[in-house]
Amino acid sequence: MKILSFGSLNLDYIYKMPYFIRPGETLACLSREVACGGKGLNQSIALASGGADVWHAGCIGEDGAPLSAMLQSAGVRTDYLRQLPGPGGHTVIQINAEGENCIILYPGSNAKVDEAQAEETLSHFGEGDLLVLQNEISCLETIMRLAKARGMKIAMNPSPIAGTEKLPLELCDWLFVNEAEARTLSGAADGDAVEAITRRFPQARIIVTLGSKGAVAAGAGRPRCFQSAIPAKAVDTTAAGDTFEGFFLSRIAAGAAEEEALLYAAQAASIAVSRMGAAPSIPKLSEVQEALSR
Repeated sequence: MKILSFGSLNLDYIYKMPYFIRPGETLACLSREVACGGKGLNQSIALASGGADVWHAGCIGEDGAPLSAMLQSAGVRTDYLRQLPGPGGHTVIQINAEGENCIILYPGSNAKVDEAQAEETLSHFGEGDLLVLQNEISCLETIMRLAKARGMKIAMNPSPIAGTEKLPLELCDWLFVNEAEARTLSGAADGDAVEAITRRFPQARIIVTLGSKGAVAAGAGRPRCFQSAIPAKAVDTTAAGDTFEGFFLSRIAAGAAEEEALLYAAQAASIAVSRMGAAPSIPKLSEVQEALSR
């Protein structure tokens, strides 16, 4: 199985704050850092860190050299990465004293993926290969339909959630969502969010992360599989979900049982939140294995 991660790449401007800034307020930050990120890049690095053979497709701007270098240093193949004129994507991230974040996203070159790029990239992949997506690039519907026509499996984290109601999520084989996203996509304001989203997308295996309550895999005619959260001292949760997804899929691609994949994903995410930054916080497979052995 070849894995294609078609997704965003951003330079993250990270500001550690005493608390999230309020309207009309000016507040000095405690520290500033520039790091590589973007949900697509994070997922690619998590996949590679988990042991998968992965290609990244997407667009960077004239300022994107650190992003391609980060991918390559993590073992991600960049054959289908395009550099375009103008600025790339970037974010402004506030991190509060509890390790929570709020993020402003500028799409930049991530919004310039087009049908021609999608067709050319997907021509190198075929039946049984895995496409990994999120909602931070353009041309997603075309990418999804082309991939499914080629017999590829599709795993998607429909985040940011805005606009995903227009995408053909019924084509997905795996959906990775948090509890709030599960409610939004299913339309269930209360009750069991996991049950609601599995009814909405019966064809997919749904992986729902529940914060401190852990995570559950459900749907697609199979029993639920639960994984408890692994405690950590959180300093930055920016890439936790991407790390979880990447390690889960890398273990599945390696032939592991779902229970093992969830365990590795939970441990990897626990390590990631204990570190600052997005991509730089993602652990290596050896670190996850060492932590699990303890």
